[in-house]
Amino acid sequence: MTRAARGRSPLVWPAVLLTLVLTPSLRTGAVAAQTLGGPAGVAGELTESELTPAQSAFVDTLERRTFFFFWDLADPATGLMPDRWPSKTFISIGATGFALTANPIGAERKWVTREQAAARTLKTLDFLWNSKQDTARAGATGYKGFFYHFVNFGTGARFKDVELSNIDTALLFAGALFCQSYFDGGGKTERRIRALVDSLVQRADWTWFRVRPPKLSLGWSPEEGFLPYDWGGYNETMILFVLALGSTRHVVGADTYKAYTESYKWGNFEGQDYLGFAPLFGHQYTHVWIDLRSLGDDFMRAKKIDYFENSRRATYAQRAYAIANPSHFKDYGADVWGLTACDGPMDGKLTVDGREREFHSYEARGASHERVTDDGTIAPAAAGGSMPFAPEICLPALMALRERYGDHVFRQYGFVDAFNPTLDVAARTPAGGQVVPGVGWFDDDYLGIDQGPILAMVENWRTGLVWKYTRKNAYFRRGLFAMGFRGGWLETWSRRSGLRR
Repeated sequence: MTRAARGRSPLVWPAVLLTLVLTPSLRTGAVAAQTLGGPAGVAGELTESELTPAQSAFVDTLERRTFFFFWDLADPATGLMPDRWPSKTFISIGATGFALTANPIGAERKWVTREQAAARTLKTLDFLWNSKQDTARAGATGYKGFFYHFVNFGTGARFKDVELSNIDTALLFAGALFCQSYFDGGGKTERRIRALVDSLVQRADWTWFRVRPPKLSLGWSPEEGFLPYDWGGYNETMILFVLALGSTRHVVGADTYKAYTESYKWGNFEGQDYLGFAPLFGHQYTHVWIDLRSLGDDFMRAKKIDYFENSRRATYAQRAYAIANPSHFKDYGADVWGLTACDGPMDGKLTVDGREREFHSYEARGASHERVTDDGTIAPAAAGGSMPFAPEICLPALMALRERYGDHVFRQYGFVDAFNPTLDVAARTPAGGQVVPGVGWFDDDYLGIDQGPILAMVENWRTGLVWKYTRKNAYFRRGLFAMGFRGGWLETWSRRSGLRR
């Protein structure tokens, strides 16, 4: 199930359709586009070496607090990651992929030891490998090598009647593959990590999801069988296709990826020309693990940019939209912006400052040429997850949010999931959080699938750590080549290794 379809209840099937369409947008900043032949270094007009002491301290604090969200809150019985906290709902397989990604970052930053990070990683992988794979309606963690979207605390068994999710499994595998490349030592624990990742990734039967060839179905359940929707358009699922085409045992063909790209929509929004998807998470997730700078597939080669530049433009377009502020939401501007799938204050209408507003709880908020879904709710993960693309606008935005809203928005584990300055009058908010009169509504929860991109992308901007190790991983390289990607580090690697394509 896509992020547009998830929420506090996992059973929101019609919303799946929201992410099946691609949304084009563009950016208004005077930042040089990075082309397929562009530089190999971390892009952006702001580098860590240029930070002021205050900026450097903020980045350190943000990254450290966000890391400990994952380190402190993983389920002690299974090593898997809760969907959210402090609300206790269920375990999220996608969030577990981000938790695995966090482990090497914590070790590299010396917030935990390498041995501790490896032990935590091994515990998680051991549980996943040994968990029940079955068609039973209850009691199993997965089937055909894939895992259910949400599972229960303690047992890891399927939560209620959620679907078997190939995209959440892909996020899990991406985090595991990063760990496979990072934990490259000769000790028993690290050798076991590498072997378990191979076993998990090779067990997944991607061909099973080709029920309407060449496309892949979104998911499956024991009650209903395969979902009647297929992946198409541009969204967060490019990482899924990298893994499906990079598989060694159950590989799908290039026609599956081509079918995914056929519904791409290129357009213009807020002065930017780009391949769009309205919520920013769709422009972030794959980049968490794969360095797409200077790499292009057939579509991007024709447009003479890469997916990294595409995400820069999407980020700038969102900021420009907030500056224009067509719906006159409170506080929107150059440093208060960012729409993505996130929590929200309530489902219903309320009159604020003499104007009737309609608010929503969890929703795939976004702005692009294809659609605008906006109720004044901002997610810090929108700017945080875009740090490598446009640090010169993302870092000032993140710092401004902390300065303006203080402990309402920035707490023990970094930024809460979302806030809404427009809803600043006393109101019942059944979706959770609280209204601070005159200031706005602020969520109480942190979500793993939003915390993850903040942590990983800040680290990728600072050091390129995740990218450095995933470039070494054969599963990712195989998938990218099969999808038609060429150029950049991928071409350099193929020449050095003598790989024949």
